Amino acid sequence: MSSDVNGAAADRMAGVEPVPGVAKPDPILVVDGVRRSFGGLTAVDVDHLEVQRGTITALIGPNGAGKSTLFNLLTGFDRVDAGEWHFDGTRLNGLGGHRVARRGMVRTFQLTKALTRLTVMENMLLAAPRQTGERMLGAFARPVWRAQEAANRERAEHLLERFKLLAKKDEMAGSLSGGQRKLLEMARALMVEPSMIMLDEPMAGVNPALVQSLLEHITALRDEGRTVLFVEHDMDVIMGISDWIVVLAEGKVIAEGRPSDIRADQRVIDAYLGAGHDDSEQEPPTDSGGSHE
Repeated sequence: MSSDVNGAAADRMAGVEPVPGVAKPDPILVVDGVRRSFGGLTAVDVDHLEVQRGTITALIGPNGAGKSTLFNLLTGFDRVDAGEWHFDGTRLNGLGGHRVARRGMVRTFQLTKALTRLTVMENMLLAAPRQTGERMLGAFARPVWRAQEAANRERAEHLLERFKLLAKKDEMAGSLSGGQRKLLEMARALMVEPSMIMLDEPMAGVNPALVQSLLEHITALRDEGRTVLFVEHDMDVIMGISDWIVVLAEGKVIAEGRPSDIRADQRVIDAYLGAGHDDSEQEPPTDSGGSHE
């Protein structure tokens, strides 16, 4: 999909009021009443949240705000105590991570999940969906699965070239740098051909030399028509590439809006700096530390 089409999607957000839980013109993800507690601590308590299709939405908040926990709930890596959510009109409650991914919503992790004792290419091929040869009856249909395997390998090589990893396709994933593993995770996620990709701190632990490359890849995902939802702490990154920002604090959505709205939102400033601080003009600080959610 062209960037012009994406620009139209972003333009539709222009009239959206920057308030928590606001309805979007064309939401791909709708979350209602999702709650998760650990003992006496409520980690996530989201009344209503919508993510606009074809845009980059940032999910931000202080450490412990519930960002990664919300990611885990929505992608089937944790179970909710209450609530439901729909992706592209389909209810996803109770589905495991692999089933969520098959429906077109995939995620990466703050700590990369590359299989270090497999090659880069093997990591890619493992993510290819609907492989005939993995089924009992399909295993006997050699011409079918061999053709499918060749197509999967061609697609994997195309993605590795796009992410500048093709030269390392036969190397062990464990030999890659932290930034290269982030690129591999993003490339591997695209093997599923998702309509939405969720990135959990994509810049964490990345060499500054690779940050710009990662940012370009993220914006390219949007320009192709995909939806991106990402957790990040670097405010320069967030303000630079986001179409819309959602702010969590103590598990609740306390603010939503365009970067300019969030930069001036007193609730956001208080969440980061504490109520009663003196400088009401100060932006939320850049947090280079990792999340402990």
